[in-house]
Amino acid sequence: MDTIEIGGTKRARRGYTFDEIAIAPSRRTRDPQAVSTNWQIDAYQFSLPFIAAPMDSIVSPSTAQLLSQQGMLATLNVEGLWGRYADPLPLLQEISELSDSDVALRLQQIYAAAAVDPDLVATRVRELKASGITVAVAVSPQATAVLAPLVAKSGADIVVIRGTTVSAEHVTRDEEPLNLKQFIYELEAPVIVGGCATYQAALHLMRTGAAGVLVGFGGGSESTTADVLGVRVPMASAIAEIAAARRDYLDESGGRYVHVIADGGLGRSGDIVKAFACGADAAMLSSVLARATDAPGQGAHWGAEAWHAQLPRGQRNPLEQVGTFEEILHGPSRRADGTMNIAGALRKAMATTGYSELKEFQRVEMVIGGS
Repeated sequence: MDTIEIGGTKRARRGYTFDEIAIAPSRRTRDPQAVSTNWQIDAYQFSLPFIAAPMDSIVSPSTAQLLSQQGMLATLNVEGLWGRYADPLPLLQEISELSDSDVALRLQQIYAAAAVDPDLVATRVRELKASGITVAVAVSPQATAVLAPLVAKSGADIVVIRGTTVSAEHVTRDEEPLNLKQFIYELEAPVIVGGCATYQAALHLMRTGAAGVLVGFGGGSESTTADVLGVRVPMASAIAEIAAARRDYLDESGGRYVHVIADGGLGRSGDIVKAFACGADAAMLSSVLARATDAPGQGAHWGAEAWHAQLPRGQRNPLEQVGTFEEILHGPSRRADGTMNIAGALRKAMATTGYSELKEFQRVEMVIGGS
C-alpha cells in the first residue's frame, strides 16, 4: 500500500475499499455456462465458493442443511442461541420485532440469560453430522480451548475460530496463552481462523497450520466496530495484502496452500466479485444471506459483537427480504441491485473477463475508480 504523511511524524498506508476499485474487462469473453465456481478446502468440495457466516440471523441447524443443498458451506455459531437454548425460535421472533432503542440491552439479556451448554452443543453437531452435510461450526477465540475439541469430537468437519481479530498467540493476564499452532496440530479437524487484516498477521496465522484465513475487521454492515473502536479495514487492499502472504507462505512452506476467505463488506454481488478479483478463494457471506425469506432472523440481522456484555459493537439491522436462499444464490433475480443470483453474477463477471476458473480470475486486471 502507498504510505501517506498525515502530519508531523504520523504516516498511514493508503487502502482501498470495494467501492473504489473495479474490474477491467478483457478482449476475450466466455459463455457463463462454461465457468466453474467449484471450491475445495482440505477434503471438502463445494459447487459455490461461499460460506454462510456464523450468525444466528442466518444459520440454524435447519438452514445449515438448506444452504448445503444449494452447494455452499454453512457455519453454525455454537456460542449463539442454538448452543444456549433448546428452542430459540421464540427469541428469534422477539429480536426481529424489537424497537431500535431496546435492541442492545435486550440482546445482552437474552444471550446472558443462558450459558453455552456443552451437551446441547454436542447434540447440535451430531444432528448436523447425521444429516449428511459437511459440518462447520464456529467458536470465539476465548472459548476455543474448551469448545473446539468438543465439536471436533462430536463430528464437526471444519472448525472456524472467528473473532474481531485473531492472533497466532492470544496473550491473557489471567490464563495460559492459547498457542494456536500447537492447538491446531492437536485438533482432529481442519481450522479456518480470523479475522486479520495485515500481511504479517496473516503470515503468522498461516504458520499455525490453519487451512484458511478470514480477512476482515469491522467491515460488516451489522458491525459498529469502526464507530466504537475506530478500527476499519479497507477490504480490497486487505485481501490483496493477505493474498500476497498466501503466495509467500506457499514458497516458505514448500507448497502448502492456505485459503484466503473474505469476511466483511460483501453486501452486494459486485462486492463479492471484487473480493475474488483481489485474491480471495472464498467469501463468507452475512447480510446478503440475511435478506432471505427463509433466514432465521426474519429480516433482522446481527452479529456476535452486538451482544457483547461490556462493549457492544454491533446493531440489529432491519433488512428488506428479497427472496429465498435459493433465489439469492442462484436466481432468477427480480432486482437490479446485486442482492439476488449471487452465483450467477460471479459467473457472469468471470465470463465477461474471459476466465473459467476462480484461481485464474484472481489475475484479472483491476482499476482504481470503481463503481
